[in-house]
Amino acid sequence: MLRMIGTRMLAAIPVMLVVVTIVFVLLRISPGDPAVVLAGDSGTPEVLERIREDLGLNRPLYVQYATWFWDLVRGDLGTSVMSKKPVLDLILSRVEPTLVLAVTALMLTVLLAIPLGTIAAWRQYSIIDRAIMAFSVGGLSVPAFVIGYLLILWFSLRLNLFPVQGYVSPFADPLRAMLHLVLPSVTLALVYSALITRVTRNSVLEVLEEDFVRTARAKGGTDRRVVLRHVLPNAAVPIITVVGLSIASLVTGVVVTESVFNIPGVGRLMIDAILARDYPIVQGLMLFFALIYVAVNLVIDIIYVIVNPRIRY
Repeated sequence: MLRMIGTRMLAAIPVMLVVVTIVFVLLRISPGDPAVVLAGDSGTPEVLERIREDLGLNRPLYVQYATWFWDLVRGDLGTSVMSKKPVLDLILSRVEPTLVLAVTALMLTVLLAIPLGTIAAWRQYSIIDRAIMAFSVGGLSVPAFVIGYLLILWFSLRLNLFPVQGYVSPFADPLRAMLHLVLPSVTLALVYSALITRVTRNSVLEVLEEDFVRTARAKGGTDRRVVLRHVLPNAAVPIITVVGLSIASLVTGVVVTESVFNIPGVGRLMIDAILARDYPIVQGLMLFFALIYVAVNLVIDIIYVIVNPRIRY
């Protein structure tokens, strides 16, 4: 186990290097100039040149990369072009809303998707199965921002049950925090549960055709016991995979949802940084997202071994 973890962590190093290099190059060759954003419409060529010199943008690309990479090795993600604050501090100040929203949405997703997928497989080709699959197709087809605006229209503006937007820390006021999290969490849960439902259904269907399931039924096992004790544990590996990938996607994919519900998380920070051409923040956030993906994949590999000891790397 420890050898596998060490090997995976070492393999993640070149992945991270490739990610940060690609992000750095793409940002430098993409349209837009931070100097123009800082100077405004009235900026003269002299002012623009002075700003580029202060930011180091007039130096050769390889020099900019070497400087940034050396700072990164020392744990310095740079300073924001717009706010002049350390990038690491800005990211850490926005992590809580994103993580709270992602964890809440993940809990709703798992509680919704796995039972629905299991029921659909158990009642294959029935009306229940077709209704669940229709829900799954709808979740995969409708964009998150459309679901978010519809929920706001129905439950906030018409029924006045939940706040339209904003974020309250659960450590400050748990009740208000729960009310603010309901709509964005349900939005994300409806989107991500669609895929997990389909994967769960397919995985459970495969296991239901195995001989040991028929044997368990022949011994007089109830449907509930057969599903919980024999089917789900053996169908767990594909489900764990898609749930693990959904964790990373939730953290990195809340950009649209945070914008719709005006939640001050890393998604909003990313959008503001892109619009302002704030290179250090964008680079720091992409590195943060890449770390999350690597960490989640490592955890998934460990869970594989725990759930199914026959798996070896």
